Amino acid sequence: MTTAGWQRFLVEPPRPERVRALRNAHWLVVASVCVGAFMGQLDASIVTLATPALQEHFNVSLAAASWVALSYLLTLVAAVVPIGRLADAAGRKMLYVYGFAVFTLASVGCALAPSIGALDALRVVQAIGAAMLQANSVALIRLSMPPGQVGRGIGVQAVAQALGLALGPSVGGALVHLGGWRLVFLVNAPVGVIGVVAGLLFLPRSQQLRRIERMDYRGLILFVPLVVAALLTLTSATHGSLTRALVLAPLAITVVAALALRGHTKALLRRGAEPLLPVDLFARADFSRAILAGLLSYLILFGMLFITPFEMERTFGWRPDATGLLLTVLPACIALSTPFAGRLADAKGARLPTTIGMLLAAGGFTAVAVVPDDVGVVAAALALVGAGSGFFTPANNAAIMTSAPAARASVAGGVLNMTRAFGTALGVAIGALAYAIGGGGAAGYRATTSCLAGLALVAAAVVAGGGRAAPTGADRTSATLHGGGFA
Repeated sequence: MTTAGWQRFLVEPPRPERVRALRNAHWLVVASVCVGAFMGQLDASIVTLATPALQEHFNVSLAAASWVALSYLLTLVAAVVPIGRLADAAGRKMLYVYGFAVFTLASVGCALAPSIGALDALRVVQAIGAAMLQANSVALIRLSMPPGQVGRGIGVQAVAQALGLALGPSVGGALVHLGGWRLVFLVNAPVGVIGVVAGLLFLPRSQQLRRIERMDYRGLILFVPLVVAALLTLTSATHGSLTRALVLAPLAITVVAALALRGHTKALLRRGAEPLLPVDLFARADFSRAILAGLLSYLILFGMLFITPFEMERTFGWRPDATGLLLTVLPACIALSTPFAGRLADAKGARLPTTIGMLLAAGGFTAVAVVPDDVGVVAAALALVGAGSGFFTPANNAAIMTSAPAARASVAGGVLNMTRAFGTALGVAIGALAYAIGGGGAAGYRATTSCLAGLALVAAAVVAGGGRAAPTGADRTSATLHGGGFA
């Protein structure tokens, strides 16, 4: 094939004219993105449940089996921001569709993996495909929805994510029981084919692309070990069997890499060059505030999801399958509350629903901290935390995306998804630490939920203390079109 022939694979195909002419074509964009959002959350839940089966099949230690999940997470966090930058320059539709194809093919490869090492390597490839999806999903919604409806579109995507998270435990358990761990990866194949076809047919070609003269490769070389070492520090701190040296070594690498990246970024800015990390976005107060609040929201959400199984098993003697059914209360309430939050954000701005969301979550944590040994209170707390997350997440994501210029949408989406991954790791680490300090059992659960309640109140203060009032009417339209934010 000639060079010109290869170049056609780097050009985004247009939507069919019939699709482009539809009055509600923007909702087809949301539907296409929801396929990836659902599959990503479903895959995350299922793979976690398959870890015992992987350990038994390959006859490896639990630590070795855990790298099936860890290799994916580390790659995703390290890749999502650089891929977002590439998408802003090369085309969001193209990278999204190719990301679906990479993720699907890698999933099939994972199902056929002959060894744990091969599975880890294929999970890295799968994570690269997932990063291509995640760096562009929210950006595609933000750039396709009409003014005043961005929050609603992101809210629908959050529902798809919540449904994937809710169905993951039951679907994963059934697949492992019926056909073993390989089915956990094969289930992605048909969904991936649907996602590729939907992306080609329904996603618009990219507009407002941003030319990048040169990729900051040195920044990337420093950023990857920084992210890997930081997450290794957090995950190592959650395992009491690891020695202190194994925790301090990646921590030292984190500090050194962070200082080196900071110096490198400053040097590039002095020369007028563009660094890897979007310093210009973090200079926007609305963007930085929403990112910080989002980090705290993911921390408290996954801290609750991580620590509750310990409480149900050690205090109440519940089996894992029963605990899994109880935990579905949380994502179910996310799914129920997110549409209302999206509409409220479009009408009033992000400050009101995000503040309400974090106050609801704080109320749930406080209730179970006061009465940790009552199943009804735990269920009610899960419902409140889920409803709070449902109110918070779509509105805060809309604030993040609309506070970034349109030409920087994919980079903003990449930072958002990187924040989610860091928040997840922090939730596990802080949850485990607070549980251990509290002495485990009901006392440990009380200590953990008290800590999470305090962090939820901090997040509420961050979003409620914004410097600008939420835009309304024509001001909100202008903010959406020109890159302003819902404060």
